[in-house]
Amino acid sequence: MSALTDRLDACRAEGRAALVGYLPVGYPDVDSSIRAMVAMVEAGADIVEIGPPYSDPVLDGSVIQLAVAHALERGVRMADTFKAVRAVADAGAVPVVMSYFNPMLQHGLDQFAADVVEAGGAGVITPDLTPDAGEDWVAAARAHDLDTIFLVAPSTTRERMHLTAQASRGFVYATPLMGVTGERAAVGGAGERVVSEAREAGAVNVCVGVGVSTGAHAAQIAAYADGVIVGTALVRCLADNDDIEAGLDALRLKVAELAAGVRGNA
Repeated sequence: MSALTDRLDACRAEGRAALVGYLPVGYPDVDSSIRAMVAMVEAGADIVEIGPPYSDPVLDGSVIQLAVAHALERGVRMADTFKAVRAVADAGAVPVVMSYFNPMLQHGLDQFAADVVEAGGAGVITPDLTPDAGEDWVAAARAHDLDTIFLVAPSTTRERMHLTAQASRGFVYATPLMGVTGERAAVGGAGERVVSEAREAGAVNVCVGVGVSTGAHAAQIAAYADGVIVGTALVRCLADNDDIEAGLDALRLKVAELAAGVRGNA
């Protein structure tokens, strides 16, 4: 059991899915990004994905890419990620770091795991790392009792689905759409199949992301998944408002809409 599993279980006991919100560290600046993460918690997010900026975010769409590039230009550092993790934990949500593998490797895998845990983090999502290529990372994470979260998609084979379910702790991250992250007019029908296949492979918890942008989307996915993951729609709240206070107000409204969705009130 972990803080992440406990939170997902608590949401299930309430008869709903968890709301998982993503924001990159350092956009529009470090302090404002942390304020935004705390605002998400206050508006109803159960779990917060904290993204260390990376120079080659190949799986992210244009909105997140631009935000990350802006953060890097302002000199954000990995230490800022751990600062954000502490703030989210203090606000009452479960912090999960979502990082590409190279920054973790540069930091040192064992040290990275230790620093995430010391800051209050419960797990790490690795979007560009597969379980068979991530044995060293899994070993480092297990040594610090840190959850490892890997991704599955509609194209994931049965064999790889089992491998991913076995290597993942906390939850399996399921993407119902092929391609990069971003908002969609509809989330498609593949998500339920991917979740079912992940559960058949042994996954206890499966959270679904990519394409979610409205309360209606959240409600649709919450009907079959353990958690609903939202990123681009939240980053856009900050990107579309030059004034940080206006951006935070827009963010709170969007999170409240999504929180209502996972509770069946969309």
